[in-house]
Formats: sequence, structure tokens, C-alpha cells
Amino acid sequence: MVTRQYGLTAEELSFYRTHGYLIREDVFSMDEIAALRDSVEAAVACAHRQAADGRTYFLDGKRFVDVGPMTVQYEHEAGSETVRVIEPVQHLDPGINALVRDPRVVNPIRDILGQEEIAVWTNKLNLKRAGEGSGFSWHQDSPYWVHDSGHVDLLPNVYVAFDDANLANGCLQVIDRSHVDGCLPGTSNGTQLGGFFTDPGCFSEADAVPLEVKAGSMAFFDAHIIHGSEPNRSDRPRRAIVMTYQPGGHPMLKTGEISNIG
Repeated sequence: MVTRQYGLTAEELSFYRTHGYLIREDVFSMDEIAALRDSVEAAVACAHRQAADGRTYFLDGKRFVDVGPMTVQYEHEAGSETVRVIEPVQHLDPGINALVRDPRVVNPIRDILGQEEIAVWTNKLNLKRAGEGSGFSWHQDSPYWVHDSGHVDLLPNVYVAFDDANLANGCLQVIDRSHVDGCLPGTSNGTQLGGFFTDPGCFSEADAVPLEVKAGSMAFFDAHIIHGSEPNRSDRPRRAIVMTYQPGGHPMLKTGEISNIG
């Protein structure tokens, strides 16, 4: 493994390979996080404005709006104007675009993939506003992506926390070591999205690890690891970005553009 600034240690890489996730605490300063929060809110406002002219559709009663290659998801309550997810998001604000290419983010990914040239696969803002942010049921990312990528085993994620995250405000949780069996079966409950949620017979919630981290911390996690979160029942927001990478030279998920990071 090449030794580089911000790269993973052998111990960190071993933990990631074994458990399917890895936490790095306090990577970004509070000044940096304050600026990134401003970028997040600017991106949300921009996406919401653009969504007014987008294509609206509903899956299982949940509202989605496509604006070109960008998808904006809204909170589940009927008529809600609260943005829940934006994907991709890097094009909406220069601060977010810089974060996607920050060496503190991408150099560990180079170690995970074992290659110098990497590219963006996708990135999304996950927004849980105080008291109203809905949860995400247990799922893997790989079943969403397997029909669009020939290298679904090589799509590691990086989560950056913009707010302190804990169980009260719906922190990310992972099922320890659940990445080892690749894509798992989805549920068969007759809903439109049910097949993307992992069959509960394939794992035990007793193996869940809550990633309770401070703002400015990062978590790396495998595309196959089962993860999810509870609703935000607190009076504090839980904003985060999840950035996903791939080997260099391959196009992004939604845009089809190649976004190499040299």
C-alpha cells in the first residue's frame, strides 16, 4: 500500500475489510463545518427552486422530483416541502464540489480501492430536519446500483457528518460484517420500493452498530453493508453527505459524465 497523506493505516484498512465500515473522528474543523453547512443550505435552496420545474412522481406515496439527472426527495408527509435527499449534489455548490475532491476524503478511498486514479460514482445529501426527518429502512446500496455498474464491489462510500449524530437524531447505523455475502435478497411485500430493502431474514439487528459521531467526523462503508437509520426525534438537525467513488475512467451514475480525481 502506498503511504500518502491522510491515507489509511494497515490497521484501519484491516478493520474496514473485516467489518465493512470505519470511522475517523474530528477530520474537519468547526470552521470548515460551519462553511460546509452554509454550502448545504445553499444547495438545498437551489434544488428546491429547480424542483418547481422538475418532473414529479410518487413511489409508495413518497414524492420524488427529477431535475435533469438530479433527483430531489421530499419528506413523506403529504404536501411536505421539506427536502430529504438530493442526488447528485456536487454541482449545486462549489464548497460541496471541493469536499468531493478533498484529499482527506479521497486518499483513504484510493487505499480501499488500491488504485491511484479514482472517479466519482454519485453523492447525495441526507437531511434530517429537527423533529421531522424520516428514517431509512435497512438496505444495501449495491442492489440499487448493480444494474448500472459492472463493478458494484468497488463502490465505497464516505459519510461526512455536518452535525453531531446520535441515536436521538437518527444517526447512521450499520450491520457489522454484513458486507461479506454481496447483494442480498430484498423484501417481497408488494410495494414499489420493497425489493430495495434487505430481507430481514438475512441479518440480525443485534449486530447493528450506531455510528454516533461528532460533526466533522467521517465514516467509510462498503456498498454491500446493510445500513439504515431511525427518524430524527430530537430538536437538533442531522445533516450529512454520502459520497461514493469508483475506479477511474468510469461514468457517474446519473449524469453519465466521467469525473476523475487525478
